[in-house]
Amino acid sequence: MIQQKQKTANARNFQRELDTILEQITTPPRLLLHSCCAPCSSYVLEYLRQYFEITVLYYNPNISMESEYQKRVEEQKRLIAAYNQQDDSGLPISVIEGDYEPEAFFGIAKGLEQCPEGGERCFACYELRLRKTAELAKELWQDYFATTLTVSPLKNAAKLNEIGGQLAEEYQIPWLPSDFKKKNGYKRSIELSAEYELYRQNYCGCIYSKT
Repeated sequence: MIQQKQKTANARNFQRELDTILEQITTPPRLLLHSCCAPCSSYVLEYLRQYFEITVLYYNPNISMESEYQKRVEEQKRLIAAYNQQDDSGLPISVIEGDYEPEAFFGIAKGLEQCPEGGERCFACYELRLRKTAELAKELWQDYFATTLTVSPLKNAAKLNEIGGQLAEEYQIPWLPSDFKKKNGYKRSIELSAEYELYRQNYCGCIYSKT
């Protein structure tokens, strides 16, 4: 049964599902968007700010060093400020800086330290961050919640959407399906990172992925 569910998730076209939602929008809904970093959010924000009133939640307790966390969060704020200064039709973007609490990550990673990158430890990390996003989205009366993580070719988009859908049922707030790497999204994020001279880290942030 579990294998069948995974096959079904892998067969879904999340970009098509997102396109269907976007086509039906008449008044901009409110979206709480979890962001892992400024480079990954660059394309996602450029894309979605034409449709949504976006509040970015920067919550990434997987980042092991506080100095690295601060560097990344400041880059996120700098990018959002630059977007908000643009004279275009995009809607203003707000940002919430989540608490820096690496103990939360080490708590969910306990017993999974030896898992390969991209495995069960990463899935637990996805859930940790998306659960915080869902909780806050409900508290703030947002219309949707989502994450920028699916823009990365190194992240499991099917698993992210599976977790997001489960949390949507639990918290009774709609999950915005995505596979932001589609439509050259990842390529565009690299171009925007160069354009805005964003700091691009070479590991996800946790101590286990740092090589």
